[in-house]
Amino acid sequence: MGLFDSIAGQVGGMLSGGASGGSQGGLLEVVMSLINNQETGGLSGLIKAFQEHGLGDAVASWIGTGSKLPVSGDQIQSVLGSEQVQAIAQKLGLSTEDAAGGLATLLPQVIDKLTPDGQLPQGGGILAQGLDLLKGLGK
Repeated sequence: MGLFDSIAGQVGGMLSGGASGGSQGGLLEVVMSLINNQETGGLSGLIKAFQEHGLGDAVASWIGTGSKLPVSGDQIQSVLGSEQVQAIAQKLGLSTEDAAGGLATLLPQVIDKLTPDGQLPQGGGILAQGLDLLKGLGK
């Protein structure tokens, strides 16, 4: 587990006391892990996966400065794979549908916050931006 994942987990734990319960913090940790996963190309790799599954317009809207297009839980399962979503659900104690739906809600918001100027962060900038995002969500 990388430093970024560890920090995301700590902040996710802080969020678990809120009205949304532990699943919100757990989903945030999952989203940050997906964005930070160097094996799959990090944020750029995740964006590429959405593009390859016909969701390029949606992910481009999350990065851009205009309105944000929604995605469904089924679309998230298509991009990430049903097995990965099932593993996430099991880890968080959620149904597969709830996990996919939560990711469909949270992932666009996180990508939007990480790309405030409509540009992908370069190099280590994503770590700093992710930490700032997590600090803001913990308030």
